[in-house]
Amino acid sequence: MGKLTTHVLDTAHGRPAAGMGVSLRRDGKVVASVVTNADGRCEGPLLEGEELVAGTYELQFQVREYFTGIGVASPFLDVVPVRFRVEAGHSYHVPLVCSPFAYSTYRGS
Repeated sequence: MGKLTTHVLDTAHGRPAAGMGVSLRRDGKVVASVVTNADGRCEGPLLEGEELVAGTYELQFQVREYFTGIGVASPFLDVVPVRFRVEAGHSYHVPLVCSPFAYSTYRGS
């Protein structure tokens, strides 16, 4: 059975991005919404098993809200969208590495 997970690292401060809002959309509809924990991770998979069906998904990371919340005056980034395809039965880990001005993502393990 597959699962979808994520985590966020704040490279500007060299630490996990604790307290960042993340939503997951499928076909334009929100299917999960979480806030990252102290380790920059979700408490569990965003979707798993039969809930994780094949299709196009989009993670939306609330980067601006996170950085303004920790005292960064004028972050350049707002919401960072990461759109990707999922095949049924596979597991996906989609991390975000970000600063107030740049980001990177990849398919992790």
